[in-house]
Amino acid sequence: MSFEVPENRKYLESHEWVEVTDGTGRIGITDFAQDELGDIVFVELPDEGDELTQGDQFGVVESIKAVSDLYSPVSGTVSAVNDELESTPELVNDDPFGDGWMLEVELSDEDLGDDLLSAEEYRDQIE
Repeated sequence: MSFEVPENRKYLESHEWVEVTDGTGRIGITDFAQDELGDIVFVELPDEGDELTQGDQFGVVESIKAVSDLYSPVSGTVSAVNDELESTPELVNDDPFGDGWMLEVELSDEDLGDDLLSAEEYRDQIE
């Protein structure tokens, strides 16, 4: 099976992605992750203004199969949370790289470091 892995993002080994635009990182989980989880029924996210540290847990995603922790691919301050996920968590299944995004973070450092995987490296991991 082939999963969508957009080139314009960076990935954590734990299946979160970040897309950086003008100092803001938009974060979600990958197509592979949503497929593994199955039907997502609940997403717990931080509040706007919360501080995140790269690699630390920022929330939880719950599916009919499992509960999984979410880890931040970047450090910074939460500037937006996708409130749509409260009432329609299945957006993460339907469009993990679009409408199913989870939060936006004002980056504390534009240098994302070496912990993140390129699209090619992430593809190699999930094959």
